[in-house]
Amino acid sequence: MVEHTIEATKAVVTLDVAIPGIIWGWMITLNMWAKSIGTGVILIGAFLLYRHNKETMPNIRWLMPLISFVALNVFLLFTLVDLHQPLRMINIFLHPHWSSAITVGAWMASLFTGLITLLALIGGMNEHQDFQRHCKVANWARSNNELYEKIFPYVVFLAIPVTLYTAVIMAQSSARELWQAPTELMQMLLAAFLAGSATLILIADDWEAEARKDLALVLAISTAFGFMMYMGEYFFSYKSAEAEETLKYIHSGGTYSGEFWVAMIFGFLAPFFLAVSSIKEDNKTTLRFAAIIALVGLYLAKDVWLKIPQLLPLS
Repeated sequence: MVEHTIEATKAVVTLDVAIPGIIWGWMITLNMWAKSIGTGVILIGAFLLYRHNKETMPNIRWLMPLISFVALNVFLLFTLVDLHQPLRMINIFLHPHWSSAITVGAWMASLFTGLITLLALIGGMNEHQDFQRHCKVANWARSNNELYEKIFPYVVFLAIPVTLYTAVIMAQSSARELWQAPTELMQMLLAAFLAGSATLILIADDWEAEARKDLALVLAISTAFGFMMYMGEYFFSYKSAEAEETLKYIHSGGTYSGEFWVAMIFGFLAPFFLAVSSIKEDNKTTLRFAAIIALVGLYLAKDVWLKIPQLLPLS
């Protein structure tokens, strides 16, 4: 809050007071949700390519990086939009401070997005024969097919820190005891597994049944462990007075209690049971429904967990 301005020196005097209300809102929720999809499809896609032949999963080599490319650009777009001075973002690249998690994360995310773009180009051109006949870029992509195999391991490696670094930033926030680094790291990783498997399920109708069963298994495991993580913090975050006060917003009668339990039931519990049933019996409709509600529930869970610590007064 500006108290007054000194005209002679153009100096601005401010009062160092807490800003009331929610500062990180839906943009940051969408940011983290999109990042989970962008990194998750790569991690789960790599798992599938390790276990199955690519011929049994049509189009995975170009749809996987394409989905990741779109999701990552949504993530980067809303990161910039949320900044008060988005043009200053260029200083992260011109004058980097490597002790900052934001700087390291921005560099890794940019490199990751660049490599994903290259994978989508090579994979897409190789899948579509019509493009190959008339496009010089497609001929280049076809002749550099081995480059895909060489780049892909580095992309998989980068997907892990890119999906985790946001947890480090949140854990560095002052007086936000609910955002502890160890638990947030696990939440981010499980969110990537959940979002990646759910997204790939939506494009897996033409894949072999065994690949869909693996996706159902990953979805079941990630929803089960994600639910246990939230329940562990819901019931046992009693060592910190601030965490206890924060969790009152989702306990019975709390402001976000309804949204929290909708997220838990439709985003974790229901997809878990539906995914388990799909492992036993290959039901595409059931599995797709589980994937959709898991993605919606994940967004709601992230939204609640982001907002409730900000509701606690800092003074």
